Amino acid sequence: MERKGWCALGLGVCALVVGCGTPGAPQPPSLNLPDVIGDLSATRAGNQVTLAWTMPKRNTDKTPIKGEVPVRICRRESDASGFDATGPDRIAGPGKAGTFMETLPASLSTGAPRLISYFVELRNKKGRSAGMSNAAVVLAGEAPAQIEGLKAVVQKQGVVLSWTQDSESTAVRLERKSLSATAKTEHGPLTPAPEPENQNFLVEAGDQGRAIDKTVHFGQSYAYRAQRVLRVAVNGKTLELDGAFSSPVQVDVEDVFPPAVPAGLVAVASSGENGGAPAIDLSWQPNAEADLAGYIVYRSGDGGAWQRISAGAPAVEPAFHDAHVQAGHTYRYAVTAVDKGGHESARSTEAQETVPAS
Repeated sequence: MERKGWCALGLGVCALVVGCGTPGAPQPPSLNLPDVIGDLSATRAGNQVTLAWTMPKRNTDKTPIKGEVPVRICRRESDASGFDATGPDRIAGPGKAGTFMETLPASLSTGAPRLISYFVELRNKKGRSAGMSNAAVVLAGEAPAQIEGLKAVVQKQGVVLSWTQDSESTAVRLERKSLSATAKTEHGPLTPAPEPENQNFLVEAGDQGRAIDKTVHFGQSYAYRAQRVLRVAVNGKTLELDGAFSSPVQVDVEDVFPPAVPAGLVAVASSGENGGAPAIDLSWQPNAEADLAGYIVYRSGDGGAWQRISAGAPAVEPAFHDAHVQAGHTYRYAVTAVDKGGHESARSTEAQETVPAS
């Protein structure tokens, strides 16, 4: 019986030796203790938790770390007194970006939302540690359902995104990734800022089911994902419990849309007094599209068919002088706008004018 008791005690000691956070007392610099990590972050999507941190380059005594370092990942529930190791130690090199992913066990992926903290502990070759990293907190508990039926449709004002609604009253986060390679250009004070590779947009609960991304650029390709976001108040702080991301949808944003129809067309005739030829002057409001190439002017004389009367290239200015008219005749006019891709708008509202008889 005494021998069994000693074995149990021995096992308990072993458990303490390999557990998280031990020993934590300061050690002499000669032990080469890696510096404590201070930038640990954690995110949860569905039942997947992802950790990220930066490995230190030096020990606590400012000497360079030589070789790879054993890394232990630990977690603790808010009401727990100790730490749980998530698995065996990992190895990471000094100065490298550290990452870790785990699928939460059923005990942490179900139930009401509650706090769970992650820590990273670095050890030297003798198993000694300078202490735990900062705490990276996420919410345990049942995550919102995954979004289904995500769709993306290109329209003139941007990419219209839609998804299947359900009974959950949650916000929705849309994640956009640029799939187009960014061309290398010269840098200068007037050079536009490059488009970020990844962007996020939050759609509030009252606007569920549809959103418009107006920040896309024509000629680019994007991939979208979506996840539900549940906001939970815990200990006076509002935290997020995020669902799993939806399957991605890809869209090529091509400009196949014509400019807006020109507005405000006015026709004013002149009789050709003092020996001049009769004419009709047209004017209209300018279009505001950045890729506008110009305008095309059409005319119908005395109820006849419509004919293009402007020159081969689109007129740049929102005005036109029609000198090929006859006194006493009535003419109808309409204008269209054309972009640099050759897309032409519908004809404007007609303007009619009669040339005075001479």
